[in-house]
Amino acid sequence: MSIETIKFDEKGLVPAIVQDAGSKEVLTLAYMNRESLEKSLETRETWFYSRSRQELWHKGATSGNTQQIVDMRYDCDADAVVVLVVPAGPACHKGEYTCFADSLLGEKVNVNPTRFAILDELEETIAKREAEMPEGAYTTYLFEKGVDKILKKVGEEAGEVIIAAKNRDPEELKWEVADLLYHTMVLLREQKLPLDDVLAVLEERHKPKKAE
Repeated sequence: MSIETIKFDEKGLVPAIVQDAGSKEVLTLAYMNRESLEKSLETRETWFYSRSRQELWHKGATSGNTQQIVDMRYDCDADAVVVLVVPAGPACHKGEYTCFADSLLGEKVNVNPTRFAILDELEETIAKREAEMPEGAYTTYLFEKGVDKILKKVGEEAGEVIIAAKNRDPEELKWEVADLLYHTMVLLREQKLPLDDVLAVLEERHKPKKAE
């Protein structure tokens, strides 16, 4: 990415769409000028330009909710930027995971109506729990306890899957596999590894091998 490629508007700004690199949820829309874009590239954390205060601001400088940059992309007209990040907390000043939490339709719309859409929803929910850490939520408890607790649960659930399978109990097996998938996805989030990366490995393995 070359800054010279970016087309800033008449005020010297370019819109920056911030997206969670793991869940793919859009977190916020902000603006960057040339200096904040340079700082973002240099520090690998998001810096923006405040139009109201007319100054640079480092996301998370006071709250601790920084955003580690994984990639920065620009559109075909080079007049907008997408910033893929690993967030350390809520993106919204209201303490919510994303600034786009409210729906004009009044309900969550399934934008990926496939039989595996629940995995997208689960990954998004886990990401939201990690960012907001709502009191009383089981996922919050796991993140608070840390990787050792999460690993213990993954191990326990794997054992339960084995027992259910050995007992030829399909009803129990489906519940235990669901538990294992959930805890594995919590582990992936704790490790900052998107599910897409795992799916990419499966896709690569599934490709037919070229003849020598």
